[in-house]
Amino acid sequence: MSKTLEKAKENSKGRNRDSNLELFRIITMFLIVAHHYVVNSGILDVGGPVLTSPLSFHSIFLLIFGEWGKTGINCFVLITGYFMCKSNITINKFFKLFFEVIFYRLVVSSVFWISGYKEFSLRDFVELLIPVKSIDTGFTSAFLVFYLFIPFINIFIRNMNEKQHIKVLLLCFFTYVLLGTFHRITMNYVSWFIVLYLFSSYIRIYPKEIFENVRIWRTAMIISVLISVTSVLGCTYIFYKKNIGYPYYFVQDSNTFLAFLTGICCFMFFKNLKIKYNKVINAFGASTFGVLLIHANSDTMRKWLWKDTFNNVEAYYQSWGYVHALLSVLLIFLACSFIDMLRIRFIEKPFFRYFDGKIKHIKNDYINFEKEVSKKFNIKI
Repeated sequence: MSKTLEKAKENSKGRNRDSNLELFRIITMFLIVAHHYVVNSGILDVGGPVLTSPLSFHSIFLLIFGEWGKTGINCFVLITGYFMCKSNITINKFFKLFFEVIFYRLVVSSVFWISGYKEFSLRDFVELLIPVKSIDTGFTSAFLVFYLFIPFINIFIRNMNEKQHIKVLLLCFFTYVLLGTFHRITMNYVSWFIVLYLFSSYIRIYPKEIFENVRIWRTAMIISVLISVTSVLGCTYIFYKKNIGYPYYFVQDSNTFLAFLTGICCFMFFKNLKIKYNKVINAFGASTFGVLLIHANSDTMRKWLWKDTFNNVEAYYQSWGYVHALLSVLLIFLACSFIDMLRIRFIEKPFFRYFDGKIKHIKNDYINFEKEVSKKFNIKI
């Protein structure tokens, strides 16, 4: 196939993208919301119901239900790397991302201020306009910074051969995953996202027959998920018997071995899953980042959502607690998705149409100015 045809094929996929990875994006975000249901509500706090009675059926259910947050982050970034390693970051793309972050920070905080749920302060308002305050744990701040690195990562990737790429991956795996799992080295999310980007870009740039085998990756995904679940059950039992450790020890952070392995295996399976373009799936997939920005907006949102509104701790003691967990996460995901769809439809698209028009107008004015100067003074610009 010629380079022209390959490029045309890539462009066609970009305009009418298959829905397999968009479905994966949806599942990933659902699991991240489920993780927040457990870890942000007081359920898993010291003295909370889960750690007080860790081997009860309800506790085991919630521990498994909420264990996929860090794995989900890996999946989300792997998808980004897979697409962006053969794309270009424009000012438009970054500004859309930046605008979305600032928009939700301002809107959600304003709702809390106007409703009287939180007292307004000038200091809080100024802090809202500073989207990057930490890159060690905060996903949104780290993702914004990471996004700016993508053009330079792409230059790095395109200027090394496959063997060099493999050596970099092995070094990253040893430094971040192995040491991160067994020695708990300090890392920040920006550098970890770059590591994930290097892995997914290798998969995209150097296709192998094994990368396309859906059977292998379906089996690998099931096994890695079962091992992750087993690790949580085992660590929970040790915590109960010896009062040491933590149920999520092996999936506690994104660079732990099981969170990394499960993320890779799930990504590879969904990458090869054959699903035709589906407008509904792609619409929800496009709003997944908005779901994150809304429901994990701030400590105030977490308190209002999980403690005051859904009251997860009280629901734990009810017989319908399982249903509460599932329906709460589903409701939040759907509500936030629809809110973000409205933002895209009525705010983002009209604004950027106007913005693009203004930029185009400025460019045309500049071109005409160049022509006039060139003609008047008989010089080439």
